[in-house]
This record gives sequence, structure tokens and C-alpha cells, in this order.
Amino acid sequence: MRSVAALLLALLAVSGASAQSSPPVTVFAASSLTDAFPRIERSATYSFAGSNTLAAQIRQGAPADVFASANMALPSALHRDGLCTKPVVFTRNALVVIVPRSNPAGVHSVFDLRNRGVKLVIAAPGVPVGDYTLQVLQRLKLTPHVVSRETDVREVLAKVALGEADAGFVYSTDARTVPHKVRTIRIPARGQPNVRYGICVVSASSHKPAARAFVKRVLGNAGQRILRSYGFLRR
Repeated sequence: MRSVAALLLALLAVSGASAQSSPPVTVFAASSLTDAFPRIERSATYSFAGSNTLAAQIRQGAPADVFASANMALPSALHRDGLCTKPVVFTRNALVVIVPRSNPAGVHSVFDLRNRGVKLVIAAPGVPVGDYTLQVLQRLKLTPHVVSRETDVREVLAKVALGEADAGFVYSTDARTVPHKVRTIRIPARGQPNVRYGICVVSASSHKPAARAFVKRVLGNAGQRILRSYGFLRR
């Protein structure tokens, strides 16, 4: 009996040591995933920022296991250079215009962005939401007065929510996070870009089994339900 107890204690000690020696998977993810991803996997370590910033960090050797981008272009470029697995689409999104709840500039349509004095804030080129915004402006032939270009979508959201700009382009999922501070204006279908999110395992990952398990969780039914609960669209 003593030998059995000793064996059980030894096994527990080994499993405990193994758990302690296995750090959580590190996920580099687009800032628009800030709220949803921790619901999918609480034990992961997250770094949320503009996808272009995260891709640059991965190229510089930052210790990431998974990269989740707000477009397919950035992870596809990493894959071509051997820096990650072939990315797969894991969700979609839509672009909207937001204005402060008080709407001091009287913006009620995307075409009102052309009105004199309307101050528009967008994300910088290279940031996925910034590139999507430029597509909208080109398709609708709009040349609004842009007063600021931000490094990620959450910064655009914050500027409009604080009343520092009259309008901004963000993902619909981000607009949902502060409904008491901003109003949402839909973009006509002919101007709406194809917003696809891509995910991949980083080639330099030291925890590939855990990284693959994370990706599988995101793509699985439970992960997809969580994403949809935050307003993301079916992949």
C-alpha cells in the first residue's frame, strides 16, 4: 500500500513539474480581437496590436507561437518567407463609420464625410483597417479631410469616442464595444471591402503542439460561436 501511495505521489510531482515547465502559448493578435480571444482561451499570453506591427515583430524574432491577423496579406507574406504555416481564414468582419453619440458634425451617411469641416480619423496605411478604409474611399470616390492616422483600430475608436474627431472607420465589432459613446453608420455594399482574418503557427515557435491546439480551438465550433457572439462573421 505504501509503495502505491509513493508511486502516486511521484506521478503527481512529475505532472506538476511538467505543467510548470510548459508556459502558456503566446498569441500575437489583431487589436480587434482583444475582447474575443481571451474568451476562447484564457490561459494564453496575448499581445494585441496592429497586425502590421505584430508581423514586423515576428520578422525580428519576437517570441510568438500564433499570429492572428486582421487580413490575409500579412500572414501570407510571412508564410512565403518561411516564418509561419500557411494561414487559414478563421473569421470575417465588416467596416463601419462611427461618430460621437452627440454627432456634432451632423454625419448621417458615409457621403457626409465630404462635408466642409468634418474631421475624419483613420488607421494608417499598412494597418489592415487602414488599408480597408482606403478601399472604401476609393470605391465610393470620397476625399474627406483626414486629420489623424492611427496605429490600430482601437486608437481610431478611442479618438471618436472621446470626441477628438467627428468620424472614423472601424470594424463593426469594435463599434459594438462602446455603444453608449458612438453611433454606427453603415457603408453601402458596393464600398464594403472583403475583411478576412488569417491565423497561422509561427515557425520559430517553441510550443508548436500548444500553438496548433490553439488554432484548432479558434476554428472549432466553440471558438466560432464565441467569435460570432462578439459580432464577427462566419468564415
